[in-house]
Amino acid sequence: MANSLMDQLKKAGLVDKKKGQQAHKAKQKNDRMKRNSNIKGEDQIKKLTQESLQQKKAHDRQLNSQREQEAADVAITAQIKQLIESHRIEGGAGDIAYNFTHNSTIKHIYVTAKMQKQLGAGRLAIVMLDERYEVVPYPVAEKIAQRDEGRVIFSELAEHTGDDIDEDDPYAEYQIPDDLMW
Repeated sequence: MANSLMDQLKKAGLVDKKKGQQAHKAKQKNDRMKRNSNIKGEDQIKKLTQESLQQKKAHDRQLNSQREQEAADVAITAQIKQLIESHRIEGGAGDIAYNFTHNSTIKHIYVTAKMQKQLGAGRLAIVMLDERYEVVPYPVAEKIAQRDEGRVIFSELAEHTGDDIDEDDPYAEYQIPDDLMW
């Protein structure tokens, strides 16, 4: 009962048997080419999909590492702030201006006479917290320098730890006073 279109065309006399066979062979050939090219196309699509997934994963890894680095930087900043705030020395508004250099400019902070001696001896250091200068003990300044060297502004021991004394220095015998004001 199922008459194909080709059978109907033959009955109508529009197509003879030879042309029907040619059309059938052409259709089969077309179908085969579509299947073969479709397999290659699917392979290419799979390959492109895998490449795009790999690129996306690499991009995501890079973003994650940036986020982790930013989080670590925030944590370090918080640690430094906590170290400074918990160990800063409250000398009150001292009456002695202690001069030091920061970014090639001379700055000063007001300290007491005891703090001035300790700064000169290297027991105290000056660190920066939120655009202001604070005085902390030298061991705390070392911990801060391990996290961020740019925060330690002035440390007497850090400046004189190296053996940079010239043997031919004519003033090597003379000791520099700690209370020298400039």
